[in-house]
Amino acid sequence: MSSQIKDMRAEALRLFQVAIEAADPAKALAAHFSEPLSAPAGGRLILIAVGKAASPMMEQALAMTNGPSEALVVTNYENARDISGATVIAAGHPVPDENGLKGAKAVTALLNTTSEKDHVIAMISGGGSALLPLPAEGISLADKAATNEVLLGAGFDIIQMNLVRQQLSQMKGGGMVRFAAPAKVEAYILSDVVGDDLRAIASGPTVAPIGTKADARELLKDVWKHLPASVQSHLSKDDEPAAATVGENHLICSNRKSLEAMQAAHPSAVILNDRLEGNVAEIGPHLKKILKETEGPATFLFGGETTVTLNGTGKGGRNQDLALRMAMSDVEGDWVFLSGGTDGRDGPTDAAGGLVDSNSQSRMIKAGVDPEALLNNNDAYEALKASEDLVITGGTGTNVADVQILMKL
Repeated sequence: MSSQIKDMRAEALRLFQVAIEAADPAKALAAHFSEPLSAPAGGRLILIAVGKAASPMMEQALAMTNGPSEALVVTNYENARDISGATVIAAGHPVPDENGLKGAKAVTALLNTTSEKDHVIAMISGGGSALLPLPAEGISLADKAATNEVLLGAGFDIIQMNLVRQQLSQMKGGGMVRFAAPAKVEAYILSDVVGDDLRAIASGPTVAPIGTKADARELLKDVWKHLPASVQSHLSKDDEPAAATVGENHLICSNRKSLEAMQAAHPSAVILNDRLEGNVAEIGPHLKKILKETEGPATFLFGGETTVTLNGTGKGGRNQDLALRMAMSDVEGDWVFLSGGTDGRDGPTDAAGGLVDSNSQSRMIKAGVDPEALLNNNDAYEALKASEDLVITGGTGTNVADVQILMKL
């Protein structure tokens, strides 16, 4: 590996860390409060944090709290930790599990005790959808998990997946507000969704739903036969009249802010796309075209959330899949490409994504693996592992979707 490529790889990793730090949920939350939090006269202060960034958000909220409060955290296993003054429940992500059901029931039990004198502060971050699985009546957690697998495998984007999830859940699409009524609900939201649609972040527990059962049926028509019977039955029912579902919502972190932080740390970088969406099979050729047509040194930044269609039995995620596709490039010259999830986890793996360069494919072959065969089996993890191109950060405690860095000499 040339010194130039080593330097670019180091810079790409540095910029990725800048993106993660710019999404620090504790700092962002602190910036939105001008005075200490306290219970309203005659009522209670209730703090609920849900999502991958729930732990640092709750710690910051408690540090700013003056007086007694009731605090509950539901987060993924990797980001869970003991927090003085709060009950912490760790649950499964991206596939819901029994601990998630336990967490959802704990949240609803607490909210059901509220009165109009109470003040609920909800801290919402990405991952909250899977972490609060409270299925609609007649749907089991197993059926909901099976549906989630169908959604993930079909290549739906986050908006589409959450439209369906909201219709199968008592918590999503404003459910937290319904359970808390008539108490005031104020939400502070860290966005992991392209375009920052609050209805889609954690499936919108404090905002109105994205769509209706009819919308979900239309979206799922091509995979309908793969859905559990209970889900088909529930979605086939008429939509119920809408109830009050909207709290007072504040967006505190986003993918765009992380891109701007990377640009500030590397002034010659250009943000080409802050809404990178679509299947990685289509995104890969687009990025290769940019690489081929770029003359001279350049650094391009991208942000968003792509999708991957599962056809094989391998291990990986959308960022690793995209990185592997870029590694299988015939572009001449020295270049590097990083694609990573700001939460530190890409798919059901311990990697945040991949960092490849113009020599990655040859390293894979030298290590005795066939990158094309692994790609066709959705096994990007093994390919990137062979070329020592996995990006592993561990859980970051935040989540503002994915970022990509493309550098060329």
